[in-house]
Amino acid sequence: MKTSTSKQPICLTIAGLDPSGGAGIVADIKTFSRFGCFAAAAISSVTFQNTTGVFGAEHQTADSVRKQVEAVLDDYDVAAVKTGMLPTREIIETVADVIAERKLKNVVVDPVVRSTSGYDLIDDAALTALIERLFPLATVVTPNLQEAERIARCSIRSPESIGHAAMLIRERGAAAVLMKGGHTFENGSGGVEEKGSKDTPRTAKDYLFIGDKLTIFEAEFIETTATHGTGCTLAAAIAANLALGRDLSEAVSIAKDFVTEAIRTAPMIGHGNSPINI
Repeated sequence: MKTSTSKQPICLTIAGLDPSGGAGIVADIKTFSRFGCFAAAAISSVTFQNTTGVFGAEHQTADSVRKQVEAVLDDYDVAAVKTGMLPTREIIETVADVIAERKLKNVVVDPVVRSTSGYDLIDDAALTALIERLFPLATVVTPNLQEAERIARCSIRSPESIGHAAMLIRERGAAAVLMKGGHTFENGSGGVEEKGSKDTPRTAKDYLFIGDKLTIFEAEFIETTATHGTGCTLAAAIAANLALGRDLSEAVSIAKDFVTEAIRTAPMIGHGNSPINI
């Protein structure tokens, strides 16, 4: 019998551990807390990383992940789930099984497939399982443009191609897709390049597709090296706001504003891309 009687929404993250504290589970926990939610966590992988890159990882077994998640669900009424790095097909299938068995709602899937430094975090078999098993259970899937290219198997070089890729991802089972453009604009590699001018400053745009409806979220583009943990934090902020009862569009809008301010006020620590200010 569950013992939790708190009205404080409980959010569960299932993701990897970043020991430097800027991304992964640590970022998710801090983000949940900032929105007044209670944070619970299950570790899928222990990574060896800092602000300069990812140097390796030791993955949990699927059974270990299941036992962590079920221990939480047996005790708490979880209001939202955020998934991040799920490194193996077995772990992904187990997480999907538990979400389906427990009929969990407000599931935000951040399809973490490659680190900014170029370290591959999942193989093709795991990616296939992610798409086939987890996408259909998600409230929203939140790829950046490089991740979307790998998932949709197409190039993204224009706003029109963003829409085409999102359509392909939705055809693969996702009810809603948030295409994150800001990260690509920040590092300047691939994706859509939008030049600003004196009269039209450059912006960071994210594209939310719910069915055939498109909503574009714009924010100031901030020239910075403080980008470590942006994707994790955005997905966690969306999950927290869904747990608080907001609809998806409002949750994305609030989350984007939160991440923009976290980038603006980043502590600028470390020797690589600084963590943002969560």
